[in-house]
Formats: sequence, structure tokens, C-alpha cells
Amino acid sequence: MRILFIHVPAAWLGMGGWAGIAISSAMLLIWKHPLAALSARAIAVPGMVFCAICLATGSIWGRPTWGTWWEWDGRLTSMLVLLFLYAGYIALTQAASREGGSSKIAAIFGLVGAVNVPIINRSVVWWNSLHQPPSITMGKSAIDAAYLWPLLIAFLGLALLFGAIVLMRMRTLIADSQVEARLRRRALDDDAPAAASPAMERA
Repeated sequence: MRILFIHVPAAWLGMGGWAGIAISSAMLLIWKHPLAALSARAIAVPGMVFCAICLATGSIWGRPTWGTWWEWDGRLTSMLVLLFLYAGYIALTQAASREGGSSKIAAIFGLVGAVNVPIINRSVVWWNSLHQPPSITMGKSAIDAAYLWPLLIAFLGLALLFGAIVLMRMRTLIADSQVEARLRRRALDDDAPAAASPAMERA
């Protein structure tokens, strides 16, 4: 039972992380703000880690409960799809960063992938599932207060950790982009005299 205090918050943060990527992607496509791309990249890695934690703890809990490590249940499968989406998004952003390409493709991918978040949330309602129906809904909870409050406290603690990691990654990404910009300017400055010398000789 105790593992659920990690499993459930990790699932919420895994889904919330992709929602954050989708919001940042929309801001990038609409307003073209450079920090939007950096925030989406900063969210991706911790989001993927929490998604993996959710799947791992779910398998550990499911082995004695269901008698198997894995079932192709609707929620399990859609959560696994989310993990692959995170991996694909990280690969896209890293490729764009290395090649100096546009972040637009990754932003579109982030928006399209957001379709999976409500699928995860509603999967237990739409399909037969080994998971129980939603225990916490707007204004009410089916969970006893003895479990609900520790669960919410665990979520708050992990959410603060998630936010701290995102902020640290944003600082690192901003510093990296500033270093790259300085190196590009220095390379342009070094090329300028070399290009001017042949012209001066011809004169």
C-alpha cells in the first residue's frame, strides 16, 4: 500500500509534465518566445523520469496484486505510450539543438502528444480496466482521510522536487545557449578580418 504514495503522485506528475510541455509548445508557436522552448525542454527529462517511476512502481505493486508484472491494460498501455512520447520529444529537441534547427517540429510534437493525457485519465472509464475508477474527483474523494492527506502531502513534496529540477534545468539550458551565442559571435568576428584581407590586397 505504501508504494502507492509514490506511484500515484508520479503518475500525476508524469501527466502534468506533458501538459506543461504542451502549454510551452503552444506559447512557442503563438508568441515565439525563446523561453517557451527552453521551459519545455527543461520539463521533458523530469517528466520522463516520473513517468518511468510510475510504471516501475505500478509493476512492483501489480505483481502480488494481479499476479503479473505487466498487463496490456488501457491505463498501463497509455502510460507506456507517454513514456515513449517523452523519449521521442527529448530526441527531437536534442537533435534540433545539435544541428541548430528550429524547435517548431518539437513544439508540434508536444501539442499532438497532449492528446494522450486525457486518454490516460479517462481510460478506466472508457475501457474495462484492472485499475479502479477515479478515486479523487472535483469536490469529493472516495479515499479515506487517513490515506488522502499523506497522499496529497507526498504529491506536494514530489511536485516541489519536480519544480526545482525544472528550474535548475532551465538555468543550465539558458547558460548553455548564452555560451553557444558567444562562441558563434566570436567565430563570426574571427572570420571577418580573414574575409576582409583578400579584398584589401586586390585594392
